[in-house]
Amino acid sequence: MRRIFSKLRLLPAALSIASVACGTSSAASRSSPGQSASSSTAVVIDAGHGGFDRGGIPGQRIPEKEMTLDVAQRLKTLLAASGYRVIMTRDSDVFVPLPTRVAIANSYGNAIFVCIHFNSAKRMGAGGIETYFYSRESLPLASAIHYYVAGGAPSSNRGVRRRGFYVLRKTTVPAVLVECGFLTNPAEGEYVQTASYRQKLAEEIAAGVRGRNSVGSALSATRVATGEGIPLQPYIDQTKVAKSEGHRSKRSHKKSARKKKSSSKSTESEASTAPKTPES
Repeated sequence: MRRIFSKLRLLPAALSIASVACGTSSAASRSSPGQSASSSTAVVIDAGHGGFDRGGIPGQRIPEKEMTLDVAQRLKTLLAASGYRVIMTRDSDVFVPLPTRVAIANSYGNAIFVCIHFNSAKRMGAGGIETYFYSRESLPLASAIHYYVAGGAPSSNRGVRRRGFYVLRKTTVPAVLVECGFLTNPAEGEYVQTASYRQKLAEEIAAGVRGRNSVGSALSATRVATGEGIPLQPYIDQTKVAKSEGHRSKRSHKKSARKKKSSSKSTESEASTAPKTPES
């Protein structure tokens, strides 16, 4: 009798462990308010770079164009299975000009545009996930995708950022650009080279697409599992920074043009310290 009682006492603990295991399933099986697919919604997936445009920085070991295409194709499969109409700006290793990518997105009235990239830097320690948007109507989509990708990846959270990259500035539909980690970071680069991790990234992005309509109005940087929806993410506005950098660059160019001679060492130094940015 005492042995039976001991087994009964272990039963709640076993059930508790089972429930935790179920709760840690992939993003593809999670559901939250507003995640139902709409057959009238088109999702334009833009795999960054392609063709002669390898992406990344000179000497980079992992080709960005291959990683973005793989994640994009996995995302296409997931969203199509959820009932979305999916359009790819490229479905193979070809180069597509930025205006063409934008034109494809703008040709669909009721659409969202998801641009997939990976980051790179000369400093190997640089890492993390960041998501960009430009228009106000794109913030809920950026919040939802970043909420899932940054929350599900074993990388640091670099936050949501507003910046006027060409593919975000020129689109007339909600558009985001998600940087899925640094290929130049040893740990993140190893993750990305595994099919399971690329599948995980696609699942998290898909969860963000499905959950974009459940983004709340309260700003919160915390990922909380509640039934109230996804928190609207705080963001860093880098549009003014980009503009000031552009003005400084123009002034510097004019000043250097007035000089009869320029130092080759100086030019080489400036080129080596220029950070990698997404297509803009």
